[in-house]
Amino acid sequence: MKVKKALITGIRGQDGAYLAKLLLDLGYEVYGADRRSSDSSYWRLEYLGIKDKVKLVYMDLLEFSNIQDVIKEIKPDEIYNLAAQSFVQVSFNQPLLTSEVNAMGVLRLLEAIRLYNPEAKFYQASTSEMFGQVKEIPQNENTPFNPVSPYAVSKVFAHYITVNYRIAYNMFNCCGILFNHESFLRGMEFVTKKIVNTAVKIKYNLIDKLIVGNVYAKRDWGYAPEYVYGMYLMLNYDKPDDYVLATNESHSVKEFIDKTFEYLNMKLKWEEDEKKVRAYYNDKVVVESSAEFYRPSEVNLLQGDYTKARNILKWEPKVKFDKLIEIMVNEEANYLRK
Repeated sequence: MKVKKALITGIRGQDGAYLAKLLLDLGYEVYGADRRSSDSSYWRLEYLGIKDKVKLVYMDLLEFSNIQDVIKEIKPDEIYNLAAQSFVQVSFNQPLLTSEVNAMGVLRLLEAIRLYNPEAKFYQASTSEMFGQVKEIPQNENTPFNPVSPYAVSKVFAHYITVNYRIAYNMFNCCGILFNHESFLRGMEFVTKKIVNTAVKIKYNLIDKLIVGNVYAKRDWGYAPEYVYGMYLMLNYDKPDDYVLATNESHSVKEFIDKTFEYLNMKLKWEEDEKKVRAYYNDKVVVESSAEFYRPSEVNLLQGDYTKARNILKWEPKVKFDKLIEIMVNEEANYLRK
């Protein structure tokens, strides 16, 4: 039997690492595409015990000739594009770079596939941030996009160009509109990881305070390993399409903070004035909001409807809000003890 080959861009990220492990477990030959940089770190692959099992190749989404060479050489059966400038806040400071990587990078990749490996199945990592100031609750595959950040705008372009190549060239292209999905492998730039990591350190007296932005923003949070399985299901269904992956629940950042500290047996008491929101534990301020972490334009509420994925792909999230926090806190505490 022919061994399937998968190429994953963004291999160093949370999703890239979990997806690589899943595909390796399924018998795939996995290639991890990564750009050359001085800060390259494969700690997530090492943490999952797969660093030596992934074949690393250097590929930069800014360089078309490089992309062509990789596609021609590997001829992957499946390509998962998880690479991006993925930090919303950074996109306001670097809108041109964000667009070059997230939008034009996807177009370069699609064009290389069309020219040199048109039979390959392609997955594009779309995002719930594309819904922006939402037009309806919950959001599904037919909800209009209304992006409010350069990051989200770049992702809308990538989403539609992927759909366009599917229609125009009969390519097997799928877009996964994934709502927030978390784990221990999240980067510290993401609020859930920051909350859990800091709360555990506060519990063990290693740090004094958690500083956050808008505690009233609401998100639909799921568990990353389940979401990468959804990516795999999309590319292994009979025909290409686009799917929302979510939990159909929405919780505020404040709720996430409360539940995290509660799991650590630290019940918080909140107060708010005109300038800040604070939370106390034993009369000591342990959480405080700061304007530094507010976005120029905020997405207030995201909540996804995964009915289509459930009905067609038989995908359904098993880990919901409380369980997600339990998993993240336990793994963070265990790692800290080591």
